[in-house]
Amino acid sequence: MLLNKRISILDFIKTIKVDIVLISSYAVVVGIFDQYGFLDKISVPIGVTAVFGTAVALLLGFRTNQAYERWWEARIIWGAIVNDSRTLVRQCVSFFKRGNDSYEALVAEMANRQIIWCYALGESLRKLPFSHRVIKYKESNKTEAFNIPNALLSEHSETLLKAKKKKMVNDFQQVQIDSTIAKLCDSMGKCERIKNTVFPKAHSLLIHLIIYVFATMLPFGLSDEYLAVEIGLTIGIPIIFIAIEKTSILMQDPFENQPLDTPMTDLAETIEINIKQMIGETDVPEKKKPTDYYVL
Repeated sequence: MLLNKRISILDFIKTIKVDIVLISSYAVVVGIFDQYGFLDKISVPIGVTAVFGTAVALLLGFRTNQAYERWWEARIIWGAIVNDSRTLVRQCVSFFKRGNDSYEALVAEMANRQIIWCYALGESLRKLPFSHRVIKYKESNKTEAFNIPNALLSEHSETLLKAKKKKMVNDFQQVQIDSTIAKLCDSMGKCERIKNTVFPKAHSLLIHLIIYVFATMLPFGLSDEYLAVEIGLTIGIPIIFIAIEKTSILMQDPFENQPLDTPMTDLAETIEINIKQMIGETDVPEKKKPTDYYVL
């Protein structure tokens, strides 16, 4: 999830350490030979290097923009899930006929199932084993399906039909609640689309290749007057490009249990607290620290 205090420079450097070692080794060796050895006669026009640098910058700009759009869309979807979860429970509390013997039971059933749905959706998107609470719900309700979140929405509809048969809601109220369930299903489908749509691998390979070609030519296009400056620029400029590329790679998959993930567990916990307060439960959990929600 996107948490500033959990994203350190050291953790980020670890993800590109191989590139740093390779480029640094190349820069030092070529810089020395270019300054004092047989490579001093080789020269690449600065215009050629500039063309490659411009190409890398344009490709990285496109890549970063596309990755950010995927990440931001995922966050918008989960924002809608928060709103629709609150709306669903609010509709149940308001629409279900009070005084009916089944009122409290059906409201609690819808509310608790919606809480489980939020956790189950986040865990299934991250392809993590279901948590204890989701497994406990599955076993107690005998919910068996390939797609557990989808099965839970079907159970919502069955409970709504049960309420209609008991004359706890009228036709208009049934349509309103069913519309909210449909919105949750739509949000789930959007999340699955992002999860299952892989960013083209060839695009990443192309950018990485061009960065390395640029790094290879760079020392031969720089001035040989100061060795330290030449080595520093040969290391620094390509590493900056690689760091930008790595950032876009981390952002393009917002459901992979990484530091830049959409904070689904955090949002599910917020939904749980809100819903339990709405139905008047007293055992409202305290907000956990976000650092407990994923493994680096």
